[in-house]
Amino acid sequence: MRQWYNIIDIIPLRIWFLRLSQRSRRFIPPEGIISSIKTGRKCDMKKKNLIKGGAAGLLTLLLTAAMGCFASFAYDSASLKTCTVENRNTVVITGTAEKDVPQETVPETLEDGTVVPPETEVPDDGYYYLFELQPYETGIGSRTDYAAWCDKTEKLKFSLPFSGGDSDPRLYSRFVVALKIGDTYQAISAPIYVTNPGDVASFTEEYPEAMSKKGLLIELDMLGDAMELGVKHTTINIPYHHIIGGNLKYRYNGKDYYFNEELIASYDKMISSFSNKGIIVTAILLNGWNDAHPELHEAGLAKSSSAFYYGFNVSTPEGYETTRALFSFMAERYSGADYKHGRVSNWIVGNEVNNNKNWNYVGPMDLASYTKLYEKNFRVAYTAIKSRSKNARVFFSTDYEWKKQNTNLQYAAKDFIDLFNAGISAEGNIEWGLAYHPYPYPMTEPEFWDDDQTGMVNETFESPVINFKNLHVLTDYFQQAHMRTAGGQVRHIILSEEGFTSDSISRGKVYDIQAAAFAYAYYLVDNNPYIDAFILNRQVDAITEVETSCAFGLWTVDMSRPDKVIAVMPKNIYQVFKHIDTRKSLRYSEFAKSIVGISDWSEVIPGFDPEKYQ
Repeated sequence: MRQWYNIIDIIPLRIWFLRLSQRSRRFIPPEGIISSIKTGRKCDMKKKNLIKGGAAGLLTLLLTAAMGCFASFAYDSASLKTCTVENRNTVVITGTAEKDVPQETVPETLEDGTVVPPETEVPDDGYYYLFELQPYETGIGSRTDYAAWCDKTEKLKFSLPFSGGDSDPRLYSRFVVALKIGDTYQAISAPIYVTNPGDVASFTEEYPEAMSKKGLLIELDMLGDAMELGVKHTTINIPYHHIIGGNLKYRYNGKDYYFNEELIASYDKMISSFSNKGIIVTAILLNGWNDAHPELHEAGLAKSSSAFYYGFNVSTPEGYETTRALFSFMAERYSGADYKHGRVSNWIVGNEVNNNKNWNYVGPMDLASYTKLYEKNFRVAYTAIKSRSKNARVFFSTDYEWKKQNTNLQYAAKDFIDLFNAGISAEGNIEWGLAYHPYPYPMTEPEFWDDDQTGMVNETFESPVINFKNLHVLTDYFQQAHMRTAGGQVRHIILSEEGFTSDSISRGKVYDIQAAAFAYAYYLVDNNPYIDAFILNRQVDAITEVETSCAFGLWTVDMSRPDKVIAVMPKNIYQVFKHIDTRKSLRYSEFAKSIVGISDWSEVIPGFDPEKYQ
């Protein structure tokens, strides 16, 4: 049977509520009273009919008058604005808080006349609490060990002691504001991370100034040839799964780690050879599969036959500690502090990370989840590197597939960048950069100036592909206010991998077109102030790439020696590359105009100034 409220029982609630409201705007109605309201008492049929016949409205009015308007309490919210190391001994977090404004609500009256009071919330204890979370923690959970607290104020400022050391976990932590509600703590702010880890770095030498933007993927035993070519930038791959394990001890955060001494010695030789000759070195940090060290990969991740490399793991305590120790070791060794080791000025965390399937495998997941996971990994790498070398630059790379349908393994570069930028900006804006790969489309043909005919390249921010044909679209996009650094600067962009084949899949050998494509592309980059470097793939053809019509090298390769890279013959591009950034540039690129279909470079390169190359 339906149940009805006894008006006589409800009237006294008005007196109770008025008294309670004088003490506090927050309240929990006594359990017995709420139970009474919800349960009510049975009425005889005559009384029931009276209420149904017109007294239901009176009941509602009486109930509202008795209870007043219930206050619905939305909890406070907070927004953390800054999180910085100050004086090398304190981490200071600032922000603002907004107290909840109770909204008056009235009980709900159902169609049958039943009056249901609004639900109430448990009040907090009147203070704000700051929690410190490690990268592998998903939230506060059942923790009660807050790092700091304060009275409720509109402006927030928390100061935490900091050791000043570059291995101090506090440098890597994220912080949230919470309320104590009952026996638990609930976050009321988005997290924020330390944004200036470079301020604790012991190596503070300025970023090196390059003489030009010309770069090349160099064969170490052809360093003499690279110097003859006038190379100013180069890249090296550093696979972490090969480094870990060995007899080179590195003590970090109170624990000993061991690395491959022989391999590290080879990197010492390579990096110092480059940097000591004025070449700016960009290291690409990669994570392959390692059966002996499962902590390097996401917990439970199975090896994939389609994955060349895997994402770094900071989602578990052991993975986080090992990964940041690896990052810190490399950043310290190649900070430039010791000329015998050399200096890495740019660090790229992973390769083409918008491709989960092949280059940064962490298992199938939607774009938002994948990007958030990569953000955590990138922040750990960024903090480890910058806390060792203040002016080193940290990048991630994407392929040229700018806009496409996202799957659970491969994502549009633009969509990944947008989500990454939004997440980084919201949780402590750091100075990340982009390492982009603008190959021609398709990669098996060297011309890019006609790529718009494929339907894949256009002049909009929604272009399926961004390459040299529409390269300005990329830098135009990065000039937007929401894409800039916290200080308003356009983020650093380097072109860390691109090339032009000399073996057309449809026409065979096209050495002259390869050379023309390079000249045109270099002038485009050199006249774009928002691109720092153009690193060509590669000095010598790679056999596996040649087999797929991707002969990108300045030299041909001995195809009969898969065990060793042996340069055979310099191609037409060789002399163009050598002179492109010299006073002989225009002379060596003159031939390219007819191939491109122009009479002057200014026709295709806005603002092109020939005086620059004379």
